[in-house]
Amino acid sequence: MATNTTLEENVYGEYEDYSDFENNLPLRDSMRLLSMVVYSIAFVLGVFGNGLVIFVTGFRMKRSVNTIWFLNLAIADFVFTFFLPLSVAHMGLGFHWPFGKALCKLNSTVAFFNMFASVFLLTIISMDRCISVARPVWAQNCRTPRLASLVALGIWVAALLLSIPYLVFRDTRSSPTDENITHCYNNFALSVDLPSEEVGKLEEYRHQAMVLTRFVAGFLVPFSIILICYGIIAARLKGNRLTRSDRPFKIMVAVVLAFFVCWFPYHVFSFLEMSLATVTPWQQTVLVVGTPLASGLAYLNSCLNPFLYVFVGQDFRQKLRMSVLAAFESAFSEPSVQASLPFTKSKSSSGVDHHEV
Repeated sequence: MATNTTLEENVYGEYEDYSDFENNLPLRDSMRLLSMVVYSIAFVLGVFGNGLVIFVTGFRMKRSVNTIWFLNLAIADFVFTFFLPLSVAHMGLGFHWPFGKALCKLNSTVAFFNMFASVFLLTIISMDRCISVARPVWAQNCRTPRLASLVALGIWVAALLLSIPYLVFRDTRSSPTDENITHCYNNFALSVDLPSEEVGKLEEYRHQAMVLTRFVAGFLVPFSIILICYGIIAARLKGNRLTRSDRPFKIMVAVVLAFFVCWFPYHVFSFLEMSLATVTPWQQTVLVVGTPLASGLAYLNSCLNPFLYVFVGQDFRQKLRMSVLAAFESAFSEPSVQASLPFTKSKSSSGVDHHEV
């Protein structure tokens, strides 16, 4: 396995290297083009949407617990989508990796680093909202921006630690059939000097360990916590006679469903690929169609977050309108009137500054 391009190496990781299914070349090429389109859309929407969130929450809104959560979430999603052009170019070049070993390692590491950070931040947001509803007095006294910043820092450290294996095992090599083509793949036999049979067992163990860790730490535990938190919040809101509408509950349901729909297929195909010792033609078709779709859904989740978590906030919408409008007015106004633009006014002059997203 260490010396051949295998199904495991191609499908595993970012689900974009499925180039060895020779019996499905037309279908494979069609899905490759579809993946390039989806990745490009994710890149444009993710960079633009999360860039706006970073600008508004980082520079136009009063620092609060909520803005700290959303700012860090936007940074994670922004970096996650910022590296997508490398994957688009990789597929466009017929799965040739011309960017060198360093970027091969960095591209995968950054992707999974921000995957973990994004999922952990969504979990923390859910826990924070749950505590604010279930223990409002404690939240009022102890829920501070300083504490939120420390928790966010801890999340980044945890995500980095879980991403180290991708930095270690990602590697490059020349194609066995064409020395001008370079593959970026998972070298699970890295730094071992064992008989071939033992190497195969070690590779399988490392592969399974990474898949299981990613599923448990990056999906199962966070999703369970999110589900429990929103269940508690829903029960509290249902029992609160003062609740004017069920809109918050609908938003929570949308958040949970988006998280599940975007990430569950990704992990399903990860386990499916890991469990297949040999691949039948029917299984090849399933993998060739399903793996790029699962990858696209996972990447699109980083585009949905600004809409599901931030754009629903009234304060954010007001700040966004003010900032964009002021920027255009500043660009097209005469110098003599620029001093009166809303962009130049103090934040304290806007009543919405005192509200969280």
